[in-house]
Parts: sequence; C-alpha cells; structure tokens
Amino acid sequence: MSAMAGEVAPSWTPDPGTVAASNLDRLMRRVGVASYAQLHRWSVEDVDAFWSVVIDELGVVFVDPPTSMRGSSDQTMPDWLPGARYSIVESCLSAPDDATAIIAADRSTMRRVTVAELRAEVARFANGFREAGHRPGERIAIAMPMTVEAVVAYLGTIAAGGVVVSIADSFASEEIALRCAITEPVAIVTQDVAYRLGRALPMYDKCAEASDVACIVVETGAGIARRSHDLAWSDFLSRSGSWTPVVRSSRDHTNILFSSGTTGEPKAIPWDQTTPIKAAMDGRYHHDIHAGDVVAWPTNLGWMMGPWLIYASLINGAAMALYPDAPTTRGFIDFVGDAGVTMLGLVPSIVSAWRATDVVRPGDLDGVRVLSSTGEASNPEDYEWLMRMAGAPVIEYCGGTEIGGGYITGTVIDPAIPSRFTTPALGIDLVIVDDSGSVADEGEVFLVPPSIGMSIALLNRDHHEAYYEGVPSGLGPLRRHGDHLRREDDGTYRALGRVDDTMNLGGIKVSSAEIEAVVAEVEGVAEVAAVAVPPVEGGPDRLILFVVAASGETTVDDPDLLRDEMQELIRGRLNPLFRIHDVVIVDSLPRTASHKVMRRLLRSGYTP
Repeated sequence: MSAMAGEVAPSWTPDPGTVAASNLDRLMRRVGVASYAQLHRWSVEDVDAFWSVVIDELGVVFVDPPTSMRGSSDQTMPDWLPGARYSIVESCLSAPDDATAIIAADRSTMRRVTVAELRAEVARFANGFREAGHRPGERIAIAMPMTVEAVVAYLGTIAAGGVVVSIADSFASEEIALRCAITEPVAIVTQDVAYRLGRALPMYDKCAEASDVACIVVETGAGIARRSHDLAWSDFLSRSGSWTPVVRSSRDHTNILFSSGTTGEPKAIPWDQTTPIKAAMDGRYHHDIHAGDVVAWPTNLGWMMGPWLIYASLINGAAMALYPDAPTTRGFIDFVGDAGVTMLGLVPSIVSAWRATDVVRPGDLDGVRVLSSTGEASNPEDYEWLMRMAGAPVIEYCGGTEIGGGYITGTVIDPAIPSRFTTPALGIDLVIVDDSGSVADEGEVFLVPPSIGMSIALLNRDHHEAYYEGVPSGLGPLRRHGDHLRREDDGTYRALGRVDDTMNLGGIKVSSAEIEAVVAEVEGVAEVAAVAVPPVEGGPDRLILFVVAASGETTVDDPDLLRDEMQELIRGRLNPLFRIHDVVIVDSLPRTASHKVMRRLLRSGYTP
C-alpha cells in the first residue's frame, strides 16, 4: 500500500509473528488491552499499577519489598518504593550461572564471561572496595573504555554500597578534573592506555594529571609508570569471590552522571536504585530485549547509554557485547556477527560512516533482529538504507540522563519510518507547547511527571529551578526537557533539535557555554557564539562558531586558520569528538534587550 499524501512510507513493517513474539504483545495480553495506545494511556493514568507490573516482569530482587509504589503524592518528588531494601546488582546477576553475561572483543581475542564468572569478579571488586577502607556512600570514578573490567568496577562499586562517578574516556584531563572536583571520588578506575584505530591513547596519564586520588589501573602491557599511591587492578581486587552485597534504600545513589546544561559547568545527576528499572523497562518493551539475546551499543560509562546497556541487558537476562575500538570499522561489523548480536544500538554518525565507506556488506546484519538509534538526529536516507541492509526496524529513541532512558521512542509492533518516533515511551507522557504557551503540534516538549527514572536532585544545581520553574501553567505539573519536536499528520514525531543553549555533537550533549569558554581564548577573539545546525538533508548537528574580532584586531580574518586553532583547543581541553564544521566571522552577535545572545537567530540565519 502506498503512503497517503503528506505521509512517508515505512521502511519496515512488522509481520504477525514478530508482533506475537514481542514483549509488548505479552504485556498487552497480561493487562488486557488491545493496542499500544491503550497500553500507554494505562501506563500514565495508573502509574502505580504499571510500575508494579514492570517490576514483577523484570524480576527485581528485594531483600525487603516496598510497602507501596510511592510514599508521596507530590508528582515531582514521588518517593518510589518506600521501605524497600535491596541491591540492584542482584537483579543484574539473577540469570542462570551458565548464561552468558558479556561477550567482549579483547584486542585479538573474543572473551565470553558467564553470569557466575561475572558475579565472582564483581564480588572481588566489592570486597576490594571494603578492604581498601572505603565505606558505603563513597564514590569511585570510572574513566576508561567499555570493557569487562569497566563493567566489573561499575557493578562492584554499587554492590559494596558505593557510588560510581561516570567520566567519558574521551575527555581531556581538565574535564576529568572538573568532574572529580564536583563529586570528590576516593579513587579513579582507569586503564593504562586505550587502543583505537591502531593508536594507543593515554588514559592513566590524563587521570593522574586530573586528580591526586589513587588510580586503580587496568594494565594492557603498555608499560606506563604509576605514582607510588596508585594500584594495579589485580592488586586492588580481593582474593575473596563470595558475594555479600550491601542492601540500601531505593533513594540511595548508585551513580553520578553528567549532562550539560546552559552554563559552563555540567549538571551532576544522581541515579538511585530505581533508575535501572526505567532503563531495563525501556530495553524490555521498546527494544524487545529477551533472555538469551545479545545486545551491543558502542558507548562507555561516561554517557547514560553505558549504564543503560548494563541494566537493559543483564536485568532482562541478555548478554552485552562490548567492542572498545572504533565502531565505524570492518572489525566492528565482524564482531557483531561473531558475537551473535541480536539488538544493535547506534548513533547516526556511525551509520553515515558505514554508508559512505561501504563497510557493511549484504548479509552482515542478518542476525540483528532490532536496531536502535539515539544521541543525535538521524538522516532519513541513511536509516532507510540501514533498515534495507538489516531487514530489521530502527527504534528511534530519545531521552536523557536525567530520566534514565527515553521519553519518546518506537516499538517492534509499529511500522518503522526513517528518523521518526512513533510514540511516547511507556510510563511517560509529554506535551508539546508553542511560543504562546499553548498545546501545539510543534514546539518545546515538556514531560508529565511522575515516572520512575526521573531525577529528583542535582549535586551542583537547584533541581526545581532547572526542571520545574517557569514551565507553562494551566497544563498540570510539567517538567522541562528542552527538545524541539513536531507531531506529523500521521501521528509520528520528528526531532528538530534543542530549544535551549545545548547541543548534541557526535552523540554527546554539550553546552554552548562550554565550547565558547575554550575557544574564546584564541588571541584576537572578542566574542564567540557556538550553535548546532542540522544539515539540509537531515542528520547529526554540525558545530558552527560565529566569531567577533576584538577592536582593532586584524589577525582574526582567516576562518580556516581560526578553525584549526580553535579545533586544537577543543581537542586538548574538552573532547576530540567535538568537530568544528564552520567558522563565520561577523561584526557583532545578535542580542536580546537583556544582552543574551540570540543563538536561535544565528542558527536560522546560517547558510553553508
């Protein structure tokens, strides 16, 4: 059947067998609804019943079960699972002992780790945490690629009652230092070097430069000299592999992650013991992860998709597949096949690189049953190509660190249209509001609380001010999120970027202020404004810098030289993954009456 006028034809349509085998269909039959729309409506109107069913289906392990679903009627501070005492790590390791937990590419070999083996290693790390004199509530930073050891450190810290501080391995030492200053970890788990595209990139050296606290170093044979108070990974691990996890309340923190706001300092967002339930729920129902599946998503613990991958895989009885090198290479494609990956998550820039280089051949993705995409806007042509190559749907998935997963997504029971979302995620509702404050089909998206996974605190910012102050009135309690959405005539949704001064570059959220503070140090630059502009054909945002020269300066007249100098600063001070697409020299920056830079005007007026 051809698409109606104004509609776009799907690139994938589920067959009856796919629908019948899905976790969503099973859930609909359990609760007695006939459509996803009815299921979603029930999930947001009977919130307590929905999450009770989810917790039961996920098999969350409690030492002391909750006395109710919520201990407060305040929708912005719901107090989930009052009275519960548990360690979420037990739910991650409740599959049969001989089930595969991790499949990892380890340089030239393939490493398979069973649930029993992972449990023993987690216990050794947790016991090492205690033997080192660390106490529940203390923080351990992890700054390294997504490896078996990273997963062990993550789960081991939480099993010991500690809190993980997530730091991306691509960050420069100054950014690592900033995150350590905010969270004050008692140690940093890292690796001597990280290998990418045949190059050995410094990891330990960056961490040692960033902080005086002890580093726990996974050694790969690079022969890096350590400081006297640092430890080798093997020396930190306890000899004891028996597991006695610390049980805590649902509101106790497990992880501190970072997400850029509109100021230069990143928001420090605590996850508690309920946040993994949100991640696992999204994995189960929106990505259709089943026990025995193999889930791959190129990421690391510095971004929410790293912890998400751990919880969405392990709590659902699936294995996670880890490939620490570049996912744009033929090596990664071979790994996907060799590991038996059934659910593959990506960021759009990876797909664009695959298509441009013909690295994916017919048949390479035949074993993949579900694809997903997040982090940045996708190109429809790339994703039509990807679905054709894989014969599988792409679940467009958008959310945030502060909600533990997605708020808008797709499903395997709906047709998949490239670069379109089909529905709000289960357990979350949304409202689109235009500039006049009215409900509309295009505008800023606001979330409707409560939902398990939504943050209730920030370490370094006023949480209420960040998410609830100044939201549109008269529409019930709303929570600010900052995305710009359009609801199309066919009921699907398109992402149109951000409405605030943050941007997604290479799947990483960063504020304009962070970029501007670094590049403004170039000699002769008076002012600079950083904006993200999507290409005309759609796809990942491009970083554009508008530069004003200082009075009387003649050195700032060559955009190419400026771009090179500014790129080098970004590479060394922020993140080498942030690439400048264009530098535009202007006489002045447009400003409001209150002197705020009008970045939206710069975005809309930019022409390549």
